[in-house]
Amino acid sequence: MDMKVILFTMGAAFLLAIILGPICIPILRRLKFGQQIRTDGPQGHLKKAGTPTMGGTIILLALSIAFLRFSDGTADAVILLIASLGYGLIGFLDDYIKILFKRSLGLTAKQKLFGQLFFSGVVCYLLYRSGHSTDLSVPFTDYTLEIGWWLYVPFVVIMMLGMSNAVNFTDGLDGLLAGTSAIAFGTYTIIALVHSEMEAAVFSASMVGAVLGFLVFNAHPAKVFMGDTGSLGIGGGLAAVAILTKSELLILIVGAVFVIEMLSVVIQVVSFKTRGKRVFRMSPIHHHYELVGWSEWRIVVTFWFAGLVCAGLALFNL
Repeated sequence: MDMKVILFTMGAAFLLAIILGPICIPILRRLKFGQQIRTDGPQGHLKKAGTPTMGGTIILLALSIAFLRFSDGTADAVILLIASLGYGLIGFLDDYIKILFKRSLGLTAKQKLFGQLFFSGVVCYLLYRSGHSTDLSVPFTDYTLEIGWWLYVPFVVIMMLGMSNAVNFTDGLDGLLAGTSAIAFGTYTIIALVHSEMEAAVFSASMVGAVLGFLVFNAHPAKVFMGDTGSLGIGGGLAAVAILTKSELLILIVGAVFVIEMLSVVIQVVSFKTRGKRVFRMSPIHHHYELVGWSEWRIVVTFWFAGLVCAGLALFNL
């Protein structure tokens, strides 16, 4: 029965995204919600200017409808939706400001941080009220870290901020984030089922279906971009699933592609500020590969494959 629910949920979310795409994309185009492209980025991206963005609304709508239909409506369901939709709302505002003022930067760093801290705080409060365990399982061992709420709350906040921004950095090429996030959530669907966390399993399956449906319109050449609406919503949801399945540390393996993307940015910034030199031609690292001559499709497929390898490694922990 559990597997039937998972498959129905995934299929429903996929079909909803397929249906919503042809409805939402013309609306976004008519509203002139086009992507603003950085002039200092890869020159090949300039031709993408004007492609409808905020397509993450397609993902979050398909996700929400499918999840609410098959969810049991428990406290865990509320946590998952607040994490994903709350962070998605921050992304929506960021995208809207970019479009409104026709610039590549939306919310200020402080404004975005405030929103992320707020929704992370709400998640922590709900976790506390639901009696969530504060123990951390160390991957590939039987060892458990007992850290208590005083350390677990800042850990969760940092984890949610870190993962949402790591996922956001990954959204730079057609189909890159949609594919890698489908792999990550597919992995967590299995992990959640093994741990009998049905709400997390249903949510993960919903996200897999939603992003795969979106990928139909986002694969190269993309007809729509998800924007921060989608990337932050995906990142917040991924962190919440890891928390509820008690695999908080395992997310470093499941989401290794996202972590590497973020680390490449950190390394680039630190190197330039301390040595005056860049390690990569451009960061995040997928842009580095563009500038050394890799085709967009080659980079995307390579990163998808890397995501699959990381997923397989993570599943050995079960």
